[in-house]
Amino acid sequence: MNSKTLKDALIIARMKALPDLKRQPLILVVIGIVSAIPLFFFTISGGGEMVEHGIVGAIVSTVGFIGVNAAIQDVTWDRYVKVREMLVAMPVHPASYAMGVALAPLLLSLPGIVFFVLIAVGTGVLNTFALVWAVPALLLCWSSLSATGFIVSTYLYKSSPYTLNNIANILGIGLIFLPPVYYPAEMLGSLSWLSYIIPTANTAELIRGFAGLAELSLESGAIRWLALLATTAVFTLLTALKARWRDV
Repeated sequence: MNSKTLKDALIIARMKALPDLKRQPLILVVIGIVSAIPLFFFTISGGGEMVEHGIVGAIVSTVGFIGVNAAIQDVTWDRYVKVREMLVAMPVHPASYAMGVALAPLLLSLPGIVFFVLIAVGTGVLNTFALVWAVPALLLCWSSLSATGFIVSTYLYKSSPYTLNNIANILGIGLIFLPPVYYPAEMLGSLSWLSYIIPTANTAELIRGFAGLAELSLESGAIRWLALLATTAVFTLLTALKARWRDV
């Protein structure tokens, strides 16, 4: 990736994030509320131990949900108002557009991420060691889900905005609220192996392991890192191939 591609991506991200923040400053509150809803549920139903797992889930959810949901909805909206066509017609590589679309919602979600991280640190859920390892895990999770959302929106370009928005919500529920993100994978019993193939679940379990909330053996940790890296690489590669195809 050359410097121009990265620079263009940052410009597009700022161009998309700042107007939304000025028009809808409450969007930061909404993002936090969406991630906190399951946390309150687990607080009431599971007690103190589940609160710790729920806080980790809220951090992962804030990153993951905004990645997959916004990537689909932003591309859909840009297509509707002809922004995508304008950017692609300019000397901007489509890969820069894809990165900018992914970065914009991440910038908007940063206050929510910082809020939940501060809660986790203040309550002792995350120590310095866990926090250091949580950063790359969260970045990989965001990258894979953003790439997934971009692939869905570009391959289903003939679908209506209403359909794509519904798909975004379904993916958000299927990848974030149903898997072991707000709760430990061991609660799935014999189905706990499913957590190894879902990026959000891998991220949550890695953070729990580093924080001492769940057992994380060397073998299990290595498998989760490899699975997270593999899903990120595959979907990023598909995004790059799709971006080059749109260049033609």
